[in-house]
Amino acid sequence: MSFELVVHSRAGAAEGVVVLDLRDPSGAALPAWAPGAHIDLVLPGDLVRQYSLCGDPADRLTWRIAVLREPAGRGGSALAHELLPGATVEVRGPRNHFPLRPAARYLFVAGGIGITPIAPMIAAADAAGAEWRLLYGGRTAASMAFARELRAAHGDRVDLRPQDEHGLLDLESLLARGTPDTLVYCCGPAPLLDAVEKHCAGRPSGTLHMERFTPKDAGEPLLAGSFEVELAVTGITCTVPPGRSILDVLEAAGVQVLTSCREGTCGTCETDVLAGTVDHRDSLLTPEEQAAGDTMLICVSRAACPKLVLDL
Repeated sequence: MSFELVVHSRAGAAEGVVVLDLRDPSGAALPAWAPGAHIDLVLPGDLVRQYSLCGDPADRLTWRIAVLREPAGRGGSALAHELLPGATVEVRGPRNHFPLRPAARYLFVAGGIGITPIAPMIAAADAAGAEWRLLYGGRTAASMAFARELRAAHGDRVDLRPQDEHGLLDLESLLARGTPDTLVYCCGPAPLLDAVEKHCAGRPSGTLHMERFTPKDAGEPLLAGSFEVELAVTGITCTVPPGRSILDVLEAAGVQVLTSCREGTCGTCETDVLAGTVDHRDSLLTPEEQAAGDTMLICVSRAACPKLVLDL
């Protein structure tokens, strides 16, 4: 769904981080969301960027996001930082590929702006009476959004570890404390997620949940040559050559597909697979979802067989 929302308020949350509250200009209620959900901002120049909702899901009038300005980024965060109260912006969503599963115990690990999807998860876990702990790292204390609020509300269950004071997060000892049924939720920069994934390699399947802001290295495609994609709804069949994505080829053929990140991290272009074997190259679907093979992100994933049939 797409909305024209207005920036209701703006505030600083940490060094380089701005919090934007978005509302419907008519005062109408916004669609419901749950912890882990994100929205797309459509910025000038048709730049589309994803931001996690980090407010209160019970507040149906406001969608809150926190945006880190990245000087070395692609320009989206700089444009988002220019949004002032009263400005209108096109918003799509919400969507949730990082949902909080019910559990008795949680371990939350956040790095930098990765705290944004984690903060409402903590509130939900706490309200449900679950046991939980947060390990939150950042470059400096001043750069860590919501750190004071979380510590004030939850005390010692919030372990703040600015890198300039404590060094890198001691993931090995912390992850060793959790019981096998503890669900681990992690969001942050790629090195943190890679390290958490490594330390959780021996944990039961389905206990680790991560959200990546940048794509991981998928290696070389399983199928080196071209393959065909048949669209079951439209009846179109296209050939996808090496070096071009399914999404690019379909767009060139005039097929309209909703898309956003184009790098396999947001899930906007997720498409049902009716036949064929997928070479999953995204950074979003869980290993279990990839193994099922009934859906794929066509912006990056490819075929591992001569022909795929998609529900398009």
